[in-house]
Amino acid sequence: MKTKKAGKAVVHLLLIFGSFTMIFPFVWMFLTALKTKTESIQIPPKIFPEVWHWENFIRIFDIFPFGNFYINTILSTIAITVGQVFFCALAAYAFARLEFPFKNLLFILLLSILMVPGQIFLIPQYLIIQKLGLLNSLPALFLPGLFSAFGTFLLRQFFMTIPKEIEEAAVIDGCSRIRIFFTIILPLSKSALISLSIFTLLFGWNSLLWPLIVNTSTTKMTLSAGMASLSGQYGTDYPLVMAGSLLACIPLIIIFLIFQKQFIEGIALSGGK
Repeated sequence: MKTKKAGKAVVHLLLIFGSFTMIFPFVWMFLTALKTKTESIQIPPKIFPEVWHWENFIRIFDIFPFGNFYINTILSTIAITVGQVFFCALAAYAFARLEFPFKNLLFILLLSILMVPGQIFLIPQYLIIQKLGLLNSLPALFLPGLFSAFGTFLLRQFFMTIPKEIEEAAVIDGCSRIRIFFTIILPLSKSALISLSIFTLLFGWNSLLWPLIVNTSTTKMTLSAGMASLSGQYGTDYPLVMAGSLLACIPLIIIFLIFQKQFIEGIALSGGK
């Protein structure tokens, strides 16, 4: 009995330490955002500011169009998430259930994309966007991210676990492939779709390199690209950088608190698969 209690105590201590390790950067970010520039670089570090400078959160909006950053990030993230879930689900269903020439070869070619660093595609994608005349525009942010090989692979593996007898019964009842896909396959694949949505949402919100390359106009930047510009131009103004970073994190934190059950289930599913 004592051994069990001691074991539980050790586990709880480790969990408390892990929680503190995860929370501390956010606490430090918040405290730094309320300091002056001098206090933020003081050695030894000063934990609490003498005066709480809430105006740093207002000053970030005066220096940059932070509202535009938010709107651009939200719109591009929604477009990328919806696009990937829809197009990847269609492709995954085709690879999992339909029979067509060179299906296995095409799927192998699709998987080969996962073995290539994403940076290789930057120049071709940039040239395509340039030819389309979409540089410094909102569509340039999300068009290359509307489809992914990873999403197709993840959903295909899940679709293959759904019994074929369900589809055969639907075909006997007169359902078309399109109707089967939308009324049977997608509702049964809710957990897999949530998994893909989680990863796509995080990818779209935190995307940095592509928005920096394709959009140079300040009003067309996302939060990540805008924060990178802020760090480059005002690199020593750490309170301003931390204030912007904290504002950029808030939406994802709120989304996680609201949908934490779905987040955990989705990530657990993807890990199990």
